[in-house]
Amino acid sequence: MNGIDWSNLSFGYMKTDYNVRSYYKDGKWSTPTETTSENIDIHMAATCLHYGQEAFEGLKAFRGKDGKIRIFRMRENALRMISSSHGIMMAELPVEVFEEAVIKAVKLNERFVPPYGSGASLYIRPLLIGTSAQVGVKPAAEYMFLVFVTPVGPYFKEGFKPTPVVILRGYDRAAPLGTGTIKVGGNYAASLAAGHIAHEKGYSAVLYLDAKEKKYLDECGPANFFGIKENTYITPQSSSILPSITNKSLMQLAEDMGMKVERRPILEEELATFEEAGQVGTAAVISPILRVDDLDENKSYVISKDGNAGSVSTALYKKLRGIQEGDEPDTHGWVTIVS
Repeated sequence: MNGIDWSNLSFGYMKTDYNVRSYYKDGKWSTPTETTSENIDIHMAATCLHYGQEAFEGLKAFRGKDGKIRIFRMRENALRMISSSHGIMMAELPVEVFEEAVIKAVKLNERFVPPYGSGASLYIRPLLIGTSAQVGVKPAAEYMFLVFVTPVGPYFKEGFKPTPVVILRGYDRAAPLGTGTIKVGGNYAASLAAGHIAHEKGYSAVLYLDAKEKKYLDECGPANFFGIKENTYITPQSSSILPSITNKSLMQLAEDMGMKVERRPILEEELATFEEAGQVGTAAVISPILRVDDLDENKSYVISKDGNAGSVSTALYKKLRGIQEGDEPDTHGWVTIVS
């Protein structure tokens, strides 16, 4: 279709046919409607531009071997956007409006859903912004919600292959009682400088330590962290970590596979004991970790001894992708079939 090389897509933006928008005014949301415009016309004093009233989500749709299109865990994304709205005082978008807009955007752009077996997917980006013109620091009275989609390849160019990550003690992603638990753009802006340094040094991401004590593992760049040892799936417990829907799904699948699951504080030194580790999120699903370098402390924790993904990470990755693409039974009701 349109000469797209589905198997060699990057994780980037490609123009599609439509996006879908809904507006909040006078206390109510409008019915989602489509547009072909890629631009947003907002006032220069909009609260999203000055006071960070902006939240977004990321989810994916997949085409199965049966030709059907499946959206993965859409309701969880809708609920997380509500949590983000509460965190920065935006109007709450009803779950039903979120789901209607997402399904509409996928159906209208059905020809951009990559074919089964290509390794690509349709990335879905819901966005909620404050649009009221204000100079005083207070919540907006009006909001816009939009959903656009774009076909994407792997988030990390290496795909499902272990990569090194780095601890940079001079940077924090979010404060313990700040906005780390909600999905707002400010968290990602705060990660850009450290991420740039990491990439310049040849690392795929930054593994952040907790901002308060610099002792415990927090998030891994744009993703959650997990470690595997003694048949246990271990992921950090923290007041500044975004609750990843992919991580939540993998914890359930680990339990289904007979593993123990622990969400608890993880000291940096425990990295030396993990048999496997990875970054998890919508974009990459699982990106296995090769090693973790703490440059300030001159320490290196080698996770993958042979340079390959571990057996548990591989099994979890295949199981989750199988559910997303319809090759595995959807026993937990995670998938919405749109066509």
